[in-house]
Amino acid sequence: MIRISRMSLVATAACLALAACSGGGTTAVPEASGTAPAPSSPAARGDGTLKIGTVLPQTGNLAYLGPPMFTGVDLALKEINEAGGVLGKPVGKVDTDSGDTTTNIASQSVDKLLAQNVDAIVGAASSSVSESIIDKITGAGVVQFSPANTSDTFTTINDKGLYFRTAPPDKLQGRVLGDLVAQDGNDTVGILAMQDSYGSGLADQVVETAQAAGATVVERVDYDPKAADFSADVAKIKAKNPKGIVLIGFEETSKVVNELVKQGLTADRHKWYMVDGNMSNTNFVKAPRGMLDGVKGTLPGAAAPEAFQKRLLGVDAKLSEFTYAAESYDAVTLIALAAETAKDDSGAAIAGSLIDVSKGGEKCAGFKECADLLRAGKDIDYEGVSGPVDFNEVGDPSVATIGVYQYGKNNTFNAAKALEYRKGNIAG
Repeated sequence: MIRISRMSLVATAACLALAACSGGGTTAVPEASGTAPAPSSPAARGDGTLKIGTVLPQTGNLAYLGPPMFTGVDLALKEINEAGGVLGKPVGKVDTDSGDTTTNIASQSVDKLLAQNVDAIVGAASSSVSESIIDKITGAGVVQFSPANTSDTFTTINDKGLYFRTAPPDKLQGRVLGDLVAQDGNDTVGILAMQDSYGSGLADQVVETAQAAGATVVERVDYDPKAADFSADVAKIKAKNPKGIVLIGFEETSKVVNELVKQGLTADRHKWYMVDGNMSNTNFVKAPRGMLDGVKGTLPGAAAPEAFQKRLLGVDAKLSEFTYAAESYDAVTLIALAAETAKDDSGAAIAGSLIDVSKGGEKCAGFKECADLLRAGKDIDYEGVSGPVDFNEVGDPSVATIGVYQYGKNNTFNAAKALEYRKGNIAG
């Protein structure tokens, strides 16, 4: 049975030199959360060697997120193993591709990982892909830990207590984006959202928040992301001539953008807004200079600190995208600390300790510092690169950050110019 509890969110906006920023504020926001049942029967103890699998995008419409996520995983494992590993042994890793929902790659990858007896799987990036594989993973008694899933579905999904994520649910991102659109003076709004659990769910929250803030959503189009042509979808938005246009999608957004320009709905005439699925410094590099100038977008998680970026570049010197690298690093570090705490590398034991290592003890950062405290008999509170994390009872982070970024004339966004909306601690 899934229990639903009411919780409150506090979003605080702090302006960090973003153009046209009018200051920050504090808003109380209610949120529903659920508790999935714990495993009904105890699993066998692990074999003493922690093995982590990854199901992350090497191909598909989120492939641009693969490099930072894989690098975040690799950096965490490097530091863990340099500090002596987990349970006195090096942590093993098997990488696989998640593809996207147009293929069966993720399911095949999970089969491969389970055949190699992994204890935890990091991924997928796409919420829809994770939905398609969660039963297979948790049914095998393995932890699934996503650095990037934001769909609200996972808050109440029956996951046997084995699903966790470092990315906050879309309810928060949708509220931040809806507020931003209204605060920017857009009294009329059009929304183009990909039709799946991520796109439609996020659009629902944007609509609710923007309209509560006084804006009117004059047109919403939930489109097929596999469509060859988006002219009819964009034409519906054009017919209503909204001041603000919200684009919720993945890689196909580049085609939607081209159609917006073709039909005269350019970013200098209408204010465009994007989300984590399409905010990228690689997807639009070939676009005409200035096409995205002034476009804003939201990304769950804080900007990767400069010192952390340098550590990532030490693993992959070619890395140019850092989105979800911190969340991936934190996922692996938390899994390792949970196994150390439980003195057991089985999926059930890891899941049973993840909440404990995320909050309530002596604060520490990085695997070595935290593991040293554990080995000294201390209770720990892991402070992640992506934020404090602090899991609630359903495996959602109860403390999170949503950044608001802005593109410049070179069609890339500057992480240094961000509004950070922090979600306050949530009881329970």
